[in-house]
Amino acid sequence: MLRLYNTMSRKKEVFKPLEEKRVKMFTCGPSIYQRPHIGNYRTFLYEDVLHGYLEYLGYRVERVLNFTDVEDKAIAEARKEGTTLKELTSRVADQFFEDARLLRIRPPTYNPRSSTTIDQAVHLIKVLLEKGYAYWHGGDIFYDPLRFKGFGKLYGLDMKRWPKKRRRFRKDTYTGTRWNLGDFILWHGYREGDDIYWPTQIGRGRPAWNIQDAAMATKHLDFEIDISCGGVDNLYRHHDYTIAVVEAVSGKEYARYWLHGEHLLVGGNKMSKSRGNIVYPDDLLEQGYSPEHIRFYLICQHYRKKMNFTKKGLEEAREKLDELRGIVKRFTHTETAIAKSDEAVEGLIDSLTLCFEEHMDDDLDVKGAFDAVFEIVSKLTLLKGEGRVSHNDSQTTIKRLKEIDKVLQIVFP
Repeated sequence: MLRLYNTMSRKKEVFKPLEEKRVKMFTCGPSIYQRPHIGNYRTFLYEDVLHGYLEYLGYRVERVLNFTDVEDKAIAEARKEGTTLKELTSRVADQFFEDARLLRIRPPTYNPRSSTTIDQAVHLIKVLLEKGYAYWHGGDIFYDPLRFKGFGKLYGLDMKRWPKKRRRFRKDTYTGTRWNLGDFILWHGYREGDDIYWPTQIGRGRPAWNIQDAAMATKHLDFEIDISCGGVDNLYRHHDYTIAVVEAVSGKEYARYWLHGEHLLVGGNKMSKSRGNIVYPDDLLEQGYSPEHIRFYLICQHYRKKMNFTKKGLEEAREKLDELRGIVKRFTHTETAIAKSDEAVEGLIDSLTLCFEEHMDDDLDVKGAFDAVFEIVSKLTLLKGEGRVSHNDSQTTIKRLKEIDKVLQIVFP
């Protein structure tokens, strides 16, 4: 049985979806005002592995991977470059699609953008205003977290710290991993000179970042989903804001399971332009690494553990993956003529699937699964070289390896 570490409960839980054999999953996509780096792709890749493994288990996965294309930072970047917001975000989106294709990230069921869900954001805001969770102030609309029982429950926020005097935070996002103890903005009302706005039922303006994920999720997956995923940074403000918005509107639990991936560090630090330590997939491709090498390196360490990027680690991952691919190639091309396999073969073939599932069921232990597959295929290849594996068992082994690799996407083309 698949067990996932649920950030909400701080423990591993047996996965039970709302509906049998159907999974609704929201995966936080990129803010497309700047190109994602390999740290971002580490998050997208663990989400992709989860998607693939759920399908392997027989679930029909409905997944949203959203694009944030309307926010303060994107507008500022477009002005800085002297281009339009649409031109900027379209260029970054195209680069993401190319990187995702190379890294073999599965296309989501839905790929909405903030700019395509204005109607749903407005609908949510109207309900929040009617219910008293939100209010107008100076042409903008803010959410009062004190009106929502259990605010900050995902992070575990100590509400005793909440200030007595009302404070408002108008920016879409704030630098660093800290809590803004006060009311957060839902709607940026139009101001003279604004060039990014929409005419809506609540007036001219644009939705704030704080409501955009809620709008994109509920428009495509409704108000109750199975899994919400993202990076660990989202534990500060963002995911609790989404919970507060969606659950205040619906009165129901938004997501049953919350997954958060840890950072990929460089030299012990987060990647940033100011540090000059950002690494893109292109940088590694130019150094001779294949997309599969990069993918394997980014998924082989557990998604909930911090990972420090090093050339040594990447090289070790390349060597290990190439070794497995060589073993699989030898197994595939070794001729066999016997009608019945050695007694040990059937057990090894069964253990190939069982060991893979045992590790993957343990909160997506990709490294453990890979190591188990490596060891079992190595033994089977030796036995086949000795003429102890039948043709039928050989074909069964290859079939099971391909099923496993539909999840991992690192062995077969």
